[in-house]
Amino acid sequence: MFNRTKSKKGRRSPMATVSLIVVGLMTTGGAYALFSSTANADDSTTTVAATSQSKVNEGQKLFASNCATCHGLSAQGTSEGPSLIGVGAASVDFQVGTGRMPMAAQGPQAEEKPAQFTDEQVDALAEYVASLGPGPAVPSTELTNGEDGDAAEGAELFRINCAMCHNVAGAGGALTEGKYAPNLSTVSGKHIYEAMQTGPQNMPVFNDLNLTPEQKADIITYLKYVQDNKSPGGFALGSLGPVAEGLFIWIFGLGAVVAMTVWLTAKSN
Repeated sequence: MFNRTKSKKGRRSPMATVSLIVVGLMTTGGAYALFSSTANADDSTTTVAATSQSKVNEGQKLFASNCATCHGLSAQGTSEGPSLIGVGAASVDFQVGTGRMPMAAQGPQAEEKPAQFTDEQVDALAEYVASLGPGPAVPSTELTNGEDGDAAEGAELFRINCAMCHNVAGAGGALTEGKYAPNLSTVSGKHIYEAMQTGPQNMPVFNDLNLTPEQKADIITYLKYVQDNKSPGGFALGSLGPVAEGLFIWIFGLGAVVAMTVWLTAKSN
C-alpha cells in the first residue's frame, strides 16, 4: 500500500516534458539571435571604422605630397602657411574643392580655379585634417540643396550680413589691398555653406550662434533663386548696382543725345 502511493506521487505528466523542451528551445534560440545581432553590429562598426581609417591614411599621403611644404608634415603650420589643426573637414572641402588650394602663386588672396583633386581625394584630405582636431564638418545635403529654405527670409539675411561685400545680387565686389569678394553666381550650395562656417580669406565666420543652420539654408535658397532667375529688366550690367547703371546712361544715353544734336546741326547747315 505504501509503495503504490509513492509511485503515484513520483510519476511525471507527459506535458511537463514537452514544456521543458519548448522552454529550452526558446531560451537557446533567443540567446543565439541576441548573439548574432550583436556580432553583426560589431562587424558593421568595425567595417565603418576600417573604411574611415583607410580614408584618413589616404588623406595623410595626399597631404604629405601636396600640402606639407606650406602647412608642415603634421599640419602644424609654417612661415608659408597656417596650422590646419582644428579647422575641420568643411574648411578643407571648401579650399580644395574650389581649387583655391593648393595655391598657384602667392597673392593677396587665393583665387578660385579648377580643382586639382577628385571628389574622393578631397574627401580623404578632409577626413585626415578632421582627424587632427575638432572643427566644422561638411554640411548635409538637406541644408545645401537650395530647395528647402525660405528665399524671402534668405534675401533679408543676405542683405544684412553679406551684401556690403558681395553685392545684393551676389555679384561680388572689390575690397582693399587687391582683395575682393567673389561672385556667387556659380558657387555650389555646399561651398556657400562651408564659406559661412569657416570664414575664408577676409570673410567673417558665421557660426551657428550668428546664423543658425536653417538661416544659412535660407540664404542658399535665395542665392539659388537669383542664379536661376535672370534680371526681368533685360541686360543686368553685371548686377553691379546703380553706379554701373548710371555710368551706362551717362556714356551711352547722353552720348547718343550729343551725337544726335551734332548730326541735326550739321544737317541744317
